[in-house]
Amino acid sequence: MMRYPRVFLLLLAVMIVGTSCGAHSRVSLPHSSPTTEAAPATTTTTIPPNPPGVTTVAAVIASAAGHISPGGPVDGIVPASWYGYRSILPVINRQPGWVEVRLAQRPNQSTAWLPLADVRLSMTPWSLVLSLSTAHLQVFDDNRLLYDFPAGIGTPSDPTPTGHYFIAMTVPPPGPGYGAFVLATSAHSDAIADWDGSGDAVIGIHGPIDAYDDTLIGATGARISHGCVRLHDSDLSLLGAVLPGTPLDIVSTN
Repeated sequence: MMRYPRVFLLLLAVMIVGTSCGAHSRVSLPHSSPTTEAAPATTTTTIPPNPPGVTTVAAVIASAAGHISPGGPVDGIVPASWYGYRSILPVINRQPGWVEVRLAQRPNQSTAWLPLADVRLSMTPWSLVLSLSTAHLQVFDDNRLLYDFPAGIGTPSDPTPTGHYFIAMTVPPPGPGYGAFVLATSAHSDAIADWDGSGDAVIGIHGPIDAYDDTLIGATGARISHGCVRLHDSDLSLLGAVLPGTPLDIVSTN
C-alpha cells in the first residue's frame, strides 16, 4: 500500500469550515507562507504585562509537551502546526520561564503551559467580540472599536459556542459565497462532532454563502448557520489584516 506523508493525510481527511457552516464542500488547508517572529525567549525570562489593547502570542517552534502547570505534569502535545499552518497561540498567563496559551484543538477553550524556550513571541493589536444576543461582531484595534458588523450566527439547534477563542489561521475560500478568505477559529461546534467524516467541526468566519442568506443577515444579523459566523463580503474583506492568535470572545450577552 502506498504510504502518504502525514501532513497530506491530515489535509485529505478534513475540513471542516465549509461543512460545519451548512455549506456543500470541505475546505482544504494548504501550507501557509513563512512568518517572521521574534527570537526564542530564554528559559528564565518573565514576559512583561501586555500594553493595553495588545495580546502577546506564541508561535510554537516545534511540537512540544504541554503542561498542566509550570513545570507540572505533561498533559499532551502542543503541535507546531495545525492543518499545515503554524500554531500561533494567544498567551493568557505567564510565570518565569513559562507561558500559558490557548489551544486550537478540542475540547473548546483548552489551554496548556509551555516553556518559553519552545516558543517565539510577538504581539497582535486586534481583538474580536461576537455577541450572540445582538448577532453582531465587533472588531477592535488597540482597544479602539473599528467595526461593528451584523453577522449570521448559529441556529438554536446548532448554536455558535460561547467562550474564549482565537483566530487560528486565514485560509482560502472553499468556493463561491465564502468571500475572499475564511478566518478559521479555535472554536468547535458543541452540537456537531464530525461533519461528513472530516473528524471535526471548526467554527469559521466567512462570507454569507448565498444572496438569500446575505439578505437575511441585513443590518441586524440573523440565526442562519450551523455555528459558523457569516459576514457580508464587504465586511469580511476589512478583516484581511487580522493576525493569527487574535483573541475572539463569543458571548451570549452584550
